Amino acid sequence: MESVQATKQRFGIIGNDPKLNRAVEKAIQVAPTDISVLVTGESGVGKESIPKIIHSLSHRKHGKYIAVNCGAIPEGTIDSELFGHEKGSFTGATATRNGYFEVADGGTIFLDEVGELPLPTQVRLLRVLENGEFLKVGSSKIQKTDVRIVAATNVKITEAINKGKFREDLYYRLSTVDINLPPLRERSEDIHLLFRKFAADFAQKYKMPTLRLEDNAVQTLLNYRWSGNIRQLRNVAEQISVLEQERTISKEKLHQYLPDMGSNLPAVINPKKNESDFSSERDILYKVLFDMQRDVNDLKKLTLELMKSGNASKVKEENEGLINKIYSEKHNHQEELAAIVEEEYDEPSNVEVLNIAEKASEARENKYDFAEEIQEEESLSLQEKELELIKKSLEKYKGKRKDAADELGISERTLYRKIKQYNL
Repeated sequence: MESVQATKQRFGIIGNDPKLNRAVEKAIQVAPTDISVLVTGESGVGKESIPKIIHSLSHRKHGKYIAVNCGAIPEGTIDSELFGHEKGSFTGATATRNGYFEVADGGTIFLDEVGELPLPTQVRLLRVLENGEFLKVGSSKIQKTDVRIVAATNVKITEAINKGKFREDLYYRLSTVDINLPPLRERSEDIHLLFRKFAADFAQKYKMPTLRLEDNAVQTLLNYRWSGNIRQLRNVAEQISVLEQERTISKEKLHQYLPDMGSNLPAVINPKKNESDFSSERDILYKVLFDMQRDVNDLKKLTLELMKSGNASKVKEENEGLINKIYSEKHNHQEELAAIVEEEYDEPSNVEVLNIAEKASEARENKYDFAEEIQEEESLSLQEKELELIKKSLEKYKGKRKDAADELGISERTLYRKIKQYNL
């Protein structure tokens, strides 16, 4: 059996990470067998190297090796590409065509991005895996093939199964042996080694001196997240090799080739919409109106308590929660109310109580000049506001209920009910 180091050297695999070595070791071990292999890992980690190792070290090495990118073939033609078709089986089928499974008989097929296969094609592939049988598109004749299948995906297959996008039985059939390749950010010791290899290759290709990184630039290279993995690192090395005249690269110069240097930390995103989130300006308007109405009612309640008891200190103590709510720090009212109350007597007369209420009202008016008219009313009519919004939308779209309903953020049926309610 070929050693791991010899295999990596033969196929140009750079790095000494234990997870990488384990993946290569598993590929060497399964190569002499015919069991199916599923290679997993993020995009750009070099998954295409594993099936080449498996094919080259197997008894099928003299047969054909075909790599198929399942995500690059349109859904309408992928069955024809994989299994072939008969003449006249569909529009444009002017001749009989052999598919990859027929051409690669006795060899190996590498199905890259297998998670992108449509469900009908997954059923056909499962049949090939189970008994080696397939049907050409437009044919009723069963054909046999002897093909070793190695698949790869950067999709989390278990999530795709839960969403109904991938067959569970096909997953278990493909993943008899699962080989996972680690992302580049988990192979920090290999990053600089890979960069030097790419820099040397491009220096030879473009006939120029090899790049060299300063120590602080090397540290920047190691700290970067590399979301595009080895593919991104290779791309950065090529850009710098071509564009930079100075062959010694500093940290500042390297930053120019690393996008989003300040956004490498993972972010927690809640996929569910919060109930308090606003989806339209109408919701924001209603929220403001309700808050203002509640504040006005709370102020009137507090004023009534002052008038009934005639004891400002007692009212302040008993209604401390209400006072904090109305005059919170958010609106900078709490200190104003406390100052007003402390200026008065412990047991003021009814006239003095009214003066306190008047001063509190004045303090609120100074902060909300736009709400002067609202304070004259006991409550706000949300129905009038809703009616006004509906009228404006209907006038804007000249009576087209569907467009008006979309603008208001309600269903057409709800809008029709509102029109009946307001006799519009």
